[in-house]
Amino acid sequence: MRRRSLILAAVPAGLVTLSACGDDKSDSSKASDKASPSAAAPSAVPPPKIVDGPLPAITAGVKFGEKPTVAKGPGQPSDQLAVKTVIAGGGKTVAEGDYIQAHCLGQIWTSAKVLLNSYDSNKMQFTQLAKGGSLEGWTYALTGKKAGSRVLFSVPPAWGFGKQGNQEAGISGTDTLVFVFDVKDVFGPNSSAKGKDVPQNDAGVPKVGTNTDGKAPSIEVPKTKAPAKLVSNYVIEGDGAELKADDTVLVQYKGVVWDTGKEFDSSYSRKTLTSFSLQQVVKGWAQGLTGKKVGSRVVIVVPPSLGYGDSPPSGSGLEKDSTMVFSVDIIAKA
Repeated sequence: MRRRSLILAAVPAGLVTLSACGDDKSDSSKASDKASPSAAAPSAVPPPKIVDGPLPAITAGVKFGEKPTVAKGPGQPSDQLAVKTVIAGGGKTVAEGDYIQAHCLGQIWTSAKVLLNSYDSNKMQFTQLAKGGSLEGWTYALTGKKAGSRVLFSVPPAWGFGKQGNQEAGISGTDTLVFVFDVKDVFGPNSSAKGKDVPQNDAGVPKVGTNTDGKAPSIEVPKTKAPAKLVSNYVIEGDGAELKADDTVLVQYKGVVWDTGKEFDSSYSRKTLTSFSLQQVVKGWAQGLTGKKVGSRVVIVVPPSLGYGDSPPSGSGLEKDSTMVFSVDIIAKA
């Protein structure tokens, strides 16, 4: 089980979110009530062999970023992972554990029934390629590929949903799945803010370090009373697009308690980025990040009324009515 972030509001738990092109199932499920949840368990299934085919044809939408139309599978699928780089990109190489930003389409081999499709919404999605996280077939098929690539591949049940299938999505335990991924960008665990340092002159606001080496910045909390209202200030101002209230974002962050300065949550300590919709997080995060620019580092002070109030997650290190302080690097938005 992947370690979970404490910033997420309670949302329905479930299987891998196919409709969102594989949003990480840990980060899109209910916030953990543990301070240190366990890390991902290794897969019990041995790695597949990567073979050339068979694979169905892409009959329309053949350019990178265009919605593809994919034919039914030709005959019997391989019991291993069939992978084909349809368009070879020249960007950063994908490593296991990285997040990719991609368009994707998935369907059932035998019927060509479409199960997921990010192209129609025109919003690329974030997917972390990690064993024990999203479908393992994605990790094996896409690791080693480069940003700018279109990859066509098939995933048999052993590296998909297993013998149990996914009844909610209409996938049986014998269904091989076919996917097309257009990989736009790749983000590793040391990704950081990029922009101009902004003066931190307000003595009543925590001062945050400006290092951009992928390590957690320092957070110095002033020995004053915590502000009653939300604070959201630039530490480093990027030049990317501004976040909207319904955006999905990819971030690095660190959280400390105002009263003690003690760290209670951090993507840096988990050595992985975090992806979520701004509609899934506590109100202080949603309000504090809306309108801020991609590439920025932001200091957010979240009062109890916009955080966990008198009901903090058990074992989180937060007391009732804690004011939380976060340093947030906005790496990308979908």
